[in-house]
Order: sequence, then C-alpha cells, then structure tokens
Amino acid sequence: MISKVLITGFTLLLLGCAKDPNTGKNLPAAKAEVVTLHPNNKTFTIDSSYFSKETAEIKSYYKNKNYNTLWANESDRKTLLLCIAVAKQDGLQPNDYNYNTLAAFEKNKSLSGKESMAYDLLLTQSFYKLALHLFKGKTEATGIYEDWTLQQKELDINLLLEEALNNHTVDKIMDRCRPPHKTYESLRKCLAYLNSLPDDSNLEEIIIEESVKENDSLPQVALIKKRLTYWKDLEVSDSITCVYDSKAIEAVKKFQKRHGFYPDGIVGKKTAEALNISLEERKEQVIVNLERWRWFTHDFGQSAVIINIPDYTLALVNNNDTIATHKVVVGKPDRPTPVLDSKMNYLVINPTWTVPPTILKKDLTPKAKADLNYFAENNMRIFDRENNEVLPEEWNPKLADTYKYVQNPGNSNALGNIKFNYYNRFSVYLHDTNHREMFSRSHRALSSGCIRVQNPLELAEKILSKEDSEWNSDKLKEMIAEGETEKIYLKNTNNVHQLYWTAWMDKNGLQFRNDIYNLDKVLYQKLRN
Repeated sequence: MISKVLITGFTLLLLGCAKDPNTGKNLPAAKAEVVTLHPNNKTFTIDSSYFSKETAEIKSYYKNKNYNTLWANESDRKTLLLCIAVAKQDGLQPNDYNYNTLAAFEKNKSLSGKESMAYDLLLTQSFYKLALHLFKGKTEATGIYEDWTLQQKELDINLLLEEALNNHTVDKIMDRCRPPHKTYESLRKCLAYLNSLPDDSNLEEIIIEESVKENDSLPQVALIKKRLTYWKDLEVSDSITCVYDSKAIEAVKKFQKRHGFYPDGIVGKKTAEALNISLEERKEQVIVNLERWRWFTHDFGQSAVIINIPDYTLALVNNNDTIATHKVVVGKPDRPTPVLDSKMNYLVINPTWTVPPTILKKDLTPKAKADLNYFAENNMRIFDRENNEVLPEEWNPKLADTYKYVQNPGNSNALGNIKFNYYNRFSVYLHDTNHREMFSRSHRALSSGCIRVQNPLELAEKILSKEDSEWNSDKLKEMIAEGETEKIYLKNTNNVHQLYWTAWMDKNGLQFRNDIYNLDKVLYQKLRN
C-alpha cells in the first residue's frame, strides 16, 4: 500500500483530468498519497563498498561523481516519489520501484549516515528501474512470446539521470521515456476511466440459449440492459424491462462496434461473452496492452504500414498521418501471424507462390495423397532438389517434404495479383488473395500466417507513387493483364510493423478486441509476478 503520510499543500491527481468517454464529463479525481520531505539536503560521500553489487551503469555514474550523493535536492526526491506513484496510470506497481521504502526514508527525520547512503542509492536504483520500464517494458517480448521480433530499443539512463538532476526535471524525463504514441496515451486514459467505475460484481452473468432479437421478451434482456447501462452504451433508466426494444438494439450496436463485431443488434453467443467480461478483466487487458506498447518502437518511421492483428486492419501512415486503411485477413490461432518490424523492399506483380512448410505438411500433402488431381486443380508444379520438374504421377508422397511446390500466376493463385515483400525470419508478407469474400467477415483470423489485404492495388499505388508519380492503378492493371511475373524494387523506405493490441480509447469510447491468440493472460501473470 502507498504510505499515508501527506505533504501539506502538495498532492497529485492520479486521474488528472480523465473524462467519461461517452458523456465527456470530468471524472472525480483521486489524490495520490505522498510523503514529507527529508531534512538532510546536504551532499556527502558514500563508501565505495556500497556499490559492490550494483549495476555497471550505477557504479560508473557514482564514480564519475566521486561517489557523492546525488539526491540532496528535496524537490528532486519529491518529484521522483510522485513519478513512482503516478506509474499506476501506466499499469505499473509503485512498490516495484521501492515506493514504501523510499517514503519511510523520507519521513524519517533522523537518518544515520549509513541510512542516508542507502536512501540515496535506492533513489538512484528506483529512477533507473522506472525509466527503463517506461521506455522498454517491465518484461521482454522474447521471454514470453515465441514469434515476436521487434526492434531493440537502447536507453542511456546515465545521460537521462544527469539531465534530470542538473535541470531538476525528473518528471519531464520520465514523460520522455513513455511511448510517444497516441494509442499509449489513450490506454492511460482508458485505465484511469476504468479505475473510476463502480464495482460490477453485482451484475449477473448473461446466459443465452438462442440469440436475442428485436421485440423478444426474456429475463436475459434485463441483464443485457444492466450491462449496457454499466458500460454507458445505454442511458440510465429507472425501469429496466425484459423487452428487447429499439433503444436496447441501438445500444447493443454501439457495444458491438466498440468490440469489433458486426453491428447487427442481435445478442448472440459472442456478444453475450463480451458483455459478461468483468471490469477487472478489462483493467487487466488495458494493463497488458500498455506493456506491449512499451515494447514497440518509439519511431514508426516517416512512411509505415502498421497492422493491428486482432483488429484485422492495416493503416498506411505518412508523416504521422493515416492516409489509408484496409481490412486484412491474418493467421489462424494455430498458425498465428507473427509480430515484427521490417522494411518493405519490393512488390511482385503476378506472383508465383511457393508452398511453405506448414501448409505443405497440414494441407497439401494429405490432399494430394487423396487425389493427385490436386496439383492440376491448383495450377501447381512440382520440382525436385535439382530443380527438375516432376510430373504429378511421379510424385512420391513419402518424400513430400523434399520437393518444391510452385503455384503459377493467375486468378487462382493464393497470393492473388500482387505481393508486398519485406524481410523477416518467418517468411510472411502482405498479399492479395483469390478468396476476397473473407473480407466481409468480422472475424478474419483465417490465413496460415501471411496477411491478405483488401484493395491491394490501392495500397500499391500509394506506395509506388512516392517512387514515381507515373505509377497509378491503370498501369498496375495493365501489368497484371500481361500475366508476366515482375518485381518492382523500392528505393524509398516503407517500414512495416505487424503489431498486436486488443484495447485502446478513441472518439467512440473504449475499444476492445478479442485476444485471438490468447496472449493477454500470460503477459498479465508475468507482470504481476
């Protein structure tokens, strides 16, 4: 628990000016509990033996300061304590940064010399740890998820500490360590808002056997309306009836939009499951998304393709402005699309498709064993290790993984008419598809790992127009009609970021998406260990 010793006249609003995302009204502010100031504001030398178990960075910094104490200025100490307290807004726990111990030191007006040395060193340790966690996360993606490859982020904490103490700007330095993205800030507001909501444990679980539709009169409708009222999708009413009326339908549509469902106003199994998710579970969801954003790069680049995997969307960003959005199809839960950072290097018109190992094992081999016509029906050629073409009737299924399988260009090609290539160890990429009907679905985790993009020629035109103004959709269509496979290499940098976030807040209120790969719970457990 946070210490209950208060600084007279100096308090912190943990919720700041958080607003209800649906009404726009200010929420009640919660005051942080802070501590009295330490009486000893003099610099003195610390025994070098205190540093035997310290990190190389801390040893180096103190050595350069002749082992003198660093935190003689009471304002610096006070600000650091407040920064630690406000880390709750980032989903972090103040006592991970020694809040209670630091508060007790600060309260004690008669520290011994050894205690003063220990206090100074603990302040420095806490500064380092908090700055590092805000900048790159408390945990590491590679230690939790197998298929995440993100840019490594480096932080010179000694340089930050020097600036913070010289200019007395500890709070500003901590702010700079936070991800600069709007989504991260929206998640902090989201957590503040959720913390302001009343307890929801009195809300009964909604259990439905059949979908609830217009004019249905059922006991479950009253429970649905209570949940919608709690989340402020439905206006508060003195009488909550069991009739599924037009107001309830519109509220369900609003709820469905906020959760990435098709807004049909019908309460089926998926909508009921989302309504049943508790406040505490939503808080946990926001906290893990805050952590993941701390893993992501601070700079997406001047031009970037950003895919949010659970939202099934792609955004083309130029100079921090979203200039286009596209629906995408991503990997199935058992064949997930990896999270990665890369750079697009070329496009392929009329691509061929070489069958990857996963599809070879799980799809091609069993289907071809059952019927050799599989190869002709899929316009596919077989090559041996010497790159000699093998006829289907000569194919040996026992040696299936020793062959290369190439699908010719054309309307039936799995990659469609265009492919967007970028280097990564997973051999995934963006591409068109011959199954364009998939984009009409709300749940689009349907591929084998690569990302299928809707309206790919529009995306290609925008990317290529930066290379040469003569590129346009008509020119691309002409090349497709010719049927020849052709690569178009890119000179300008287009970053690619395949990312994973399941919660945020925007002008339409709280936004949540299904955790399609079940990544949230494992991360929350790591954060709270």
